[in-house]
Amino acid sequence: MADTVLYDVTDAVATITLNRPDAMNAMNTEAKVALRDALHRAAADPVVRAVLLTATGRAFCVGQDLKEHVQLLAEDREKGTRHTMDTVREHYNPIVAAIAGMPKPVVAAVNGVAAGAGAGYAMAADHRIVADTASFNTSFAGVALSADSGLSWTLPRLIGHGRAADLLLFPRTVGAQEALELGIANRVVPAAELAAEAAALVRRLAQGPTLAYAAIKESLAYGAAHSLTETLAKEDELQTRAGASRDHHAAVEAFVKKEKPHFEGR
Repeated sequence: MADTVLYDVTDAVATITLNRPDAMNAMNTEAKVALRDALHRAAADPVVRAVLLTATGRAFCVGQDLKEHVQLLAEDREKGTRHTMDTVREHYNPIVAAIAGMPKPVVAAVNGVAAGAGAGYAMAADHRIVADTASFNTSFAGVALSADSGLSWTLPRLIGHGRAADLLLFPRTVGAQEALELGIANRVVPAAELAAEAAALVRRLAQGPTLAYAAIKESLAYGAAHSLTETLAKEDELQTRAGASRDHHAAVEAFVKKEKPHFEGR
């Protein structure tokens, strides 16, 4: 694993850390490939039951590394090609699909500014715990680009179409408290407590009913794009699957005995 992205598994938690602090965790090609591969690794590892996505330094992620981007645009002009924006299809789309489609809960611990694709990564996660010094910015229109990294899908679902359009058309810094009020952040904590609070939260998820969490994620994603009738049928399918799990049977037995359930993720 490239050192632009750090990967660690402890106590069933995969911690994926963006690690280009001097560049505010801007995404060059190396970092994008490393993040994509780390997410796929976490998804495929049966030991991993929850994922924590965070970053080093004063930023969470400011999106595309524009220094690299300028060089790639110049190469395209010189060669008469248009390959620079292939990164959306090759990198950003798979990264966001891996976060949102992860069959395990994903927590984004937003330690600093999350802009552009960085905001997209955070909003694709299932839960955002945010330092009180952090902020969000869609950024794209400021450099004459459309939205990517899933923001045109995730942002309206978090805060509504009108507010999403406003933030995309008129990019601005949204501080942690406003992010909480809008519904972008789930929790805001003092910056000094972010690491400990995020670790406790994701550890709790890693000890929970993993298959049920996966079904909940699938149900929410399905319901966002289907009718009530179709969603009810999907809920039936997913509930039947969850009801057959060892965790469900153990939890029911524990409830009857007035004991705390112990989940194995099976």
